Parts: sequence; structure tokens; C-alpha cells
Amino acid sequence: MSPTTLRCIVDGPVATITLARPDKMNAFNATMHAELRDALDQCEGDESVRVVVLTGEGRAFSSGQDLTVDLKRDAQGHLDLGPALERDYNPLILRLANYPKPVIAALNGPAVGASMNIALACDIVVAARSAYLQEAFAKIGLIPDAGGTWILPRLIGPKMALALMLSAESVPAEEAQRMGLVYKVFEDSSFAVDVAAFASKLAAGPGLSYRLTKQAVAQSLSNDLEAQLKLEARLQSEAGSSDDFMEGVAAFREKRAPRFQGR
Repeated sequence: MSPTTLRCIVDGPVATITLARPDKMNAFNATMHAELRDALDQCEGDESVRVVVLTGEGRAFSSGQDLTVDLKRDAQGHLDLGPALERDYNPLILRLANYPKPVIAALNGPAVGASMNIALACDIVVAARSAYLQEAFAKIGLIPDAGGTWILPRLIGPKMALALMLSAESVPAEEAQRMGLVYKVFEDSSFAVDVAAFASKLAAGPGLSYRLTKQAVAQSLSNDLEAQLKLEARLQSEAGSSDDFMEGVAAFREKRAPRFQGR
């Protein structure tokens, strides 16, 4: 059956997954989570896909969890949000963190609550100038989830992360770029075109090198320097024996653009 909450379109080496519940500001529900899992699986299994773009339809990237749906309640009738995190959000964050292909979060509009942390779990974040990010959990008496309390302090430090979480203030795209949360800010009027051009440029690169680089950076968060140096040596040996490295050297010597195959 065709997905009902998102679209996945493959154009050459770039797959674009668009969250498509614009009437709900692309808020996440169980169906969207399931369909996003399926789309990520399909993109991983498609050898022609080298880069995945995650974006939203309409005026928002996503408003986070859809709180209008029926969620599990405890014996006293209180909402129990833990099961939804364990079933949907936690596996998604781990999936994005360990995804073998580069994933670009393209913030066409606000990324609020859990969707901010989903975006930050992607490899690269780009944003439209009118977009903003917001750890909005404190506004409704919750704590940041979807990996936010792990990811954000590592990006901007614990003090700044706490300030954003406790104040629940929105961070405009340009300020987010200054803080290191966003890589590039594109004009609203050309956002889709600029994202497509950026993704295509990235997709032309060495896929194996990307995967190994992601692995090295991820493990650096728990390695000491000596362990990281050993890891770099091992991964560099793998990269150095690849067809892409041979092509890169040949292209350099022949003064032409390389034609990487991702292996």
C-alpha cells in the first residue's frame, strides 16, 4: 500500500522523504513512524540512492509528536509517553545515527519538540531562512526526548543546551547556524532548488568514505585519543583499498572530476 503520511521520491542518486501531514504541521503519529521506517529501509536497500533528504510539506518541517492522537494511559488515566518513545522515537534516532548513507534534514519550516531532535540526529541540517528550531517540551511540562538531552549538549555544550530546553525559546535559522546546529541557510524562495543542488553535489561523492567517516565520528564520542587514532588507521586502510580512492587519485593526476562509485 502507498504511504499516507509521507512521500518518498527517488531522483537519480538522491531520495527525498517528505513528511506529509501539512494540516497537522507534519506531526508524528504511529503511522508516520512506521512509514518512515519503511522508507529508510527502502532507501538503504536501493543501491542507486546515495543521499537521503528528510523534509516537510507545507509551512513546517514538523511540530513533533501529535498529541491529539490516543496515547497509552496508566492505571490512573495519566498519559504514559514512555511506550511511544521505546516503540517509535528511540529506534528512529538510533537508525538515523547509524544510517550508512548521508541523511540531510532540510528544514523548510519550524522543527519543534521531538522533530528538532530528529533533525539533529541527521548528518547535516540545512534550513530555510524563515525556519526555526525549538525544544518546546517545557511549555507542556515534559522533558526533551528523541535523543535531545544527549545530542544537543554535545553540539553546543550543556549550559547552552539547558538554556534552550528550560526557556523553550525558538532559535531562528540564522542563529542556529551561528550556534553550529545548522550547516547552511537558504532563501525561502529558492529553498527546494538549493537543497536539491546541495544533495546532488553530496551524492556525487565517495559513498564508502562517507560511511567510514560517519563511523569514525560516532565512535569518537566514546573513544580516547589513542583509541581514535587506532580506529582512524583501521578505517583508512579500508578506504585506501577502495575503488573510490583509486578513482580519486587518478582524477587528481588527470586533472578531472572524479567519478565515484561508492565502493
